[in-house]
Amino acid sequence: MSALQTKVTTQSGLRRREIIAGFLFALPAMLGVLIFQLGPLCVSLGLSFTDYDILDPTSFVGLQNYTRLAKDALLLTSAYNTLYIAAVGVPLQLIVALGLAMLLNAPAKVMSLFRTIYYLPAITPTVAGAILWQWVLQSQWGLLNSALALIGIHGPLWLGSPVWSKPAIILMEAWGSGSVMIIFLAGLRGLPGQLYEAAEIDGAGSFARFTHVTLPMLTPTIFFLLILSILSQLQIFTEAYVLTQGGPLNSTLFYVYYLFNNAFVYFKMGYASAMAWILFIVILGLTLLQFRLARRWVYYEGGSAL
Repeated sequence: MSALQTKVTTQSGLRRREIIAGFLFALPAMLGVLIFQLGPLCVSLGLSFTDYDILDPTSFVGLQNYTRLAKDALLLTSAYNTLYIAAVGVPLQLIVALGLAMLLNAPAKVMSLFRTIYYLPAITPTVAGAILWQWVLQSQWGLLNSALALIGIHGPLWLGSPVWSKPAIILMEAWGSGSVMIIFLAGLRGLPGQLYEAAEIDGAGSFARFTHVTLPMLTPTIFFLLILSILSQLQIFTEAYVLTQGGPLNSTLFYVYYLFNNAFVYFKMGYASAMAWILFIVILGLTLLQFRLARRWVYYEGGSAL
């Protein structure tokens, strides 16, 4: 065997060992996905065609669970509440996060302290944050109504009112937008400075630079955060579970909370699985629609859209 053939054989053996080692390192994660994600996913699809309450044997009912969804008044209420939260909460969260990111993008040493302060709500556990806001939004002695009373405004019942309960949760969601703010801040730091210099030379003011330079160049970041925010809001659960238990008058009965009740309170596992798959289809459809529409408004530095 020549030296060249020996070298090729050695390299092939090393490559084969690297592939095997890489596969072994990735195997735990792959098994985790198969066992704890794809496995339950397939099981839930099968359960969605059955009548299953954990205690009794499973019976096949075909599409009966799916046909019941259209007749369920509480499901329609939960879908409306969830869409309300997404339609109002997502734009508000993005606007608040972008405004904070632009304020904290100033080149000052003290800004690092403010970035930390504004990011703290994002790392606060959701349950702890919900309990904190329960105190803030208390109608009689809560901090928010006490502050409003100082300027002569009688605050609403907030979580005790069907009208104000969803705006109260949206306010809480906007308070925890620190992670979105950090991503916006990273996007602002990555914008090319020469574009702002060219805009200043052309006589563009602050607002013109924001609308014609900052926003167009931030569209990839906005697109990314828009998808994540919509996914998060459509699956809102903890706030309703901790603060209101779906009340008052089902005004905070969100889709996932109603799904949870059907599965673990009423033990309608088949019906809950059907609800989960409908939610999956809706989320998948909205995500594909966003990717489709992104071609019209998402632009990159080269000027090309998706």
